Amino acid sequence: MLILDTVSRIVHVATAIILVGGSTFILCVLLPSAKQLSDDAHQQLATAINGRWKKFVHGGIALFLISGFYNYFRAIPNHKGDGLYHGLLGAKMLVAFVVFFLAAALVGRSEKLAGIRANKAKWLKVVVLLAAIIVSVSGFLKIRGSAAQAPESAAAVIVETSGEATPVSVE
Repeated sequence: MLILDTVSRIVHVATAIILVGGSTFILCVLLPSAKQLSDDAHQQLATAINGRWKKFVHGGIALFLISGFYNYFRAIPNHKGDGLYHGLLGAKMLVAFVVFFLAAALVGRSEKLAGIRANKAKWLKVVVLLAAIIVSVSGFLKIRGSAAQAPESAAAVIVETSGEATPVSVE
């Protein structure tokens, strides 16, 4: 399982790097630079980029879902009864679904979502901001570990006396 766990984690993080980095590049570099082009050249560039980028977005969403659910189900036993972990992870997953929707809408063809594509810069800002929140929550949860590993209080200290571990409060 170690190999599968490692591959799943690498796929999940690499997908985040590619999609968040690509979205940030489009927002901060490509869109401002494209404003300098004529309307016709701008439209041609947007169409060409959208055609390629959509493959990354759709493939990335699929990889996120597969690796994310695998990682989640592997982590559940380590976080049984850990309300903070499950609350933050649940919120992260809900925000991720919003990001998936917006990212798909930005590269899609649905007429009902044309308003999102018409305001690409605005919605890319939302995507990048939400992605930063997701990465922040993920980083916190990874560093925090499970509740079983953490002391009940930040001020708790384990003191070893005569071969026995005894919790001592230092408040």
